Amino acid sequence: MNRVVHFEIHARDLDKMQKFYKSVFGWNIIDLGPQMGDYRTIDTGKDESGALWTGINGGITPRRGEGPKGGEPVNAFVCTIEVEDIDKTLDKIHEAGGTVALDKMDVPGVGILAYRKDPEGNIFGVLQPVKQ
Repeated sequence: MNRVVHFEIHARDLDKMQKFYKSVFGWNIIDLGPQMGDYRTIDTGKDESGALWTGINGGITPRRGEGPKGGEPVNAFVCTIEVEDIDKTLDKIHEAGGTVALDKMDVPGVGILAYRKDPEGNIFGVLQPVKQ
């Protein structure tokens, strides 16, 4: 099967974005420095939950152009992060400077899903899956 194996978050302020994603999700983010184009690798951790979906790792890369202004339709892939407690995670996102893209909703047979924007307007999902 052809699986997604890497994701990238585009950012103007890489330090701010690194702090946001580390504080919300606890990801290990490593700055590779100017010799690697200021790229930052993201290790999202090991999946030990036995979940149906397994995670991928990614990076934060310098944005090459204007960022989202707000109100545009989604024009890229949206990554969804599995969380244990969606309400606690939504609180962390808000405290770290994230905003609402689409409020939480129940997806029957899947779980509780919400979409948020990081401080630079990138949209991502958070999902508290149904307990099996």
